[in-house]
Amino acid sequence: MQDAQTTTHFGERDVPLGDKQGLVDEVFFKVAARYDLMNDLMSAGVHRLWKDHMVARLAPPRRGRSPYRVLDMAGGTGDIAMRVLDASHGHAEVVVADINPGMLAVGAERAKRWRYPSRATFEAANAEELPFPDKSFDAYTIAFGIRNVPRIGKALEEAHRVLKRGGRLLVLEFSKVDVPVLEKVYDTFSDLVIPRLGGMVTGDEEPYRYLVESIRKFPQPAEFSAMIEEAGFSRVRHTAYSGNIAALHEAWKL
Repeated sequence: MQDAQTTTHFGERDVPLGDKQGLVDEVFFKVAARYDLMNDLMSAGVHRLWKDHMVARLAPPRRGRSPYRVLDMAGGTGDIAMRVLDASHGHAEVVVADINPGMLAVGAERAKRWRYPSRATFEAANAEELPFPDKSFDAYTIAFGIRNVPRIGKALEEAHRVLKRGGRLLVLEFSKVDVPVLEKVYDTFSDLVIPRLGGMVTGDEEPYRYLVESIRKFPQPAEFSAMIEEAGFSRVRHTAYSGNIAALHEAWKL
């Protein structure tokens, strides 16, 4: 049983572990309709190229005896799912899972305009307690979502559980800039510009301030890679993007 006194971070604040999910939910309820715009603000629009590269690395097959099943966790708006379906020419089946019903509602509405809308389903799910059987997916993807999970290690263990042997894990997440001049510019942009832009777009700066702080609290690539290995994955690697503003983590269940 989880110790009631255990704390974790919510941005720069320490909060009881049991409270974090509710606080995160409140943030994403506020920004669900503008979530992809939020990522545009936080990455100057480059997140779209990173997502394209993530799906290119996944390389979902375009044919086979059975569908290629992908679980896209924290993918409510469907940004990754749409790319996977297009890349597979509709051969893949994608379950878009998110703990936030507001995000899922946005994605389900968007999916009506996709090329392969019938190949995606939208389901409410907690990354720490997935409602799916063991060994039921060929791939697990999560983009800019895992840093908001209260118990990241538990989410990685669940990803390992639901993947088939030979399955792929791909995690795209913001990181810490490691280019000196760019680091200073990006920090200034994050602290001063992103919350103000977010406030102008949504009328509330606080969700954007939290999201900037959550990036800084997320483990660096080497530490996160160790967490992936601890969850049981093999062949763990990461690719830094744009001076390490973001990183793509890849691993296999062998």
